[in-house]
Amino acid sequence: LTISPGSRQVLEMIAADGRLASMVCAGARVLEVACGPCIGMGQAPPSGGVTLRTFNRNFEGRTGTPDGQCYLCSPPTAVASALAGCITDPRTLGEPPAVEQPQSFESDISGFIFPPQDGAGIEIVRGPNIKPIPRCGPLADSLEGEVLLKLDDNITTDHIMPAGAKILPLRSNIPALSEHVFEQVDPDFPRRAREAGGGFVVAGENYGQGSSREHAALAPMYLGLKAVIAKSFARIHRANLINFGIVPLTFADPDDHGRVGQGDRLVVE
Repeated sequence: LTISPGSRQVLEMIAADGRLASMVCAGARVLEVACGPCIGMGQAPPSGGVTLRTFNRNFEGRTGTPDGQCYLCSPPTAVASALAGCITDPRTLGEPPAVEQPQSFESDISGFIFPPQDGAGIEIVRGPNIKPIPRCGPLADSLEGEVLLKLDDNITTDHIMPAGAKILPLRSNIPALSEHVFEQVDPDFPRRAREAGGGFVVAGENYGQGSSREHAALAPMYLGLKAVIAKSFARIHRANLINFGIVPLTFADPDDHGRVGQGDRLVVE
């Protein structure tokens, strides 16, 4: 049983009222207030193993184990299952304990460094791994290029732009980050995109579901991706594509998805 406090504020409150000590004494491991197991950094299940999670991340391979099984559940179900050693309905364990919400949530701003009112003289120091955000030029009147990759339904932003301990440090360095675009789907995609001078991605339903990760649009844009042609898009990712100059197009006839192949050359006017 591992517990990730939702914020530093919550961690301070449960420490002050004694609940943190109760959790530790019960055998729970308390993790940093950060994105950890939800993105495969720590607490990865064994190969073919099962893990229950109370946060909304159960995409394939998201736990850090490619063949691990991850099931979403409520906190009571997670606690009951941890105590029983198997997936357990908490309603079978008797009456649930009464939990009262605090009247207010305390706020601690001691960790903030606020900017001065006049920031004109502030110098932003950038290390060698912090590169300027790349920009794309104006949208051309017509788009032409190769179908670099053809995909099926429900491609997540984790498929497009993976995260994890190896890749997260590169988020401020788009040229380096772009080398990992579609890494779990087609590791050769970045090289193929560069050699072709950009092109198109063809996908099925619900392209871009999951995390609202802007880098899933920014890094493909850097590689020259001009448009994504899909049966449908996840709402937030569609907006991100537009924001970074990649045209989201939908098939007028969804059956046309089956008529397009990887390597085909398309012209959009």
